[in-house]
Amino acid sequence: MLCLTLPTDPRWADVALADLPALLTDHAHCEMKAASNALSLAARWPSIPRLARALVDLAEEELRHFRALLDVIEQRGLALGKPETDAYASELRKAASSTCARNARAALIDRLLVGAIIEARSCERFRLLADGLAAREHELAALYEELFASEARHYRTLVDLAVEVAGDEDATRGRLAELARAEGDIARRLGTAAAVHG
Repeated sequence: MLCLTLPTDPRWADVALADLPALLTDHAHCEMKAASNALSLAARWPSIPRLARALVDLAEEELRHFRALLDVIEQRGLALGKPETDAYASELRKAASSTCARNARAALIDRLLVGAIIEARSCERFRLLADGLAAREHELAALYEELFASEARHYRTLVDLAVEVAGDEDATRGRLAELARAEGDIARRLGTAAAVHG
């Protein structure tokens, strides 16, 4: 799906749905981190107004998702708690930085592409969750249907922004493919927990 080189094992959804409290709290933290990342990039690159505006719009949507998940968490009598270390995102950023040209624009492009890949993996997994929840939790399934569509849109937005910043679509798509291969290796080693990317 999208740029992913390794599909999620469908059994991941069984693990995730067997521990919905852990999944929901992890997912809420993921939405907050996505909003923070988008705002951080917008603040660092105000010299590219279209980029900054698009990232602020994305952050606002991620915060709406965070609020929606907080509502679900509170309705179920759960506590959000502190975020766990996200080994998946950390390893993906490390893979990008170890192969990145050492200039600010290249680093920005990589951050956009890493964000796009994370959105792609979330999109794929939200589809699995929506399907798995459909027969037993209609409202939550509907939320994941909505989030599935949003993540696909965020993926496209971040890739389009990276292409625009780079000014070279072929090179950007090539870099995306390179990072997606690294992500596939990371996902092969992780992805067994009740977490969006874990």
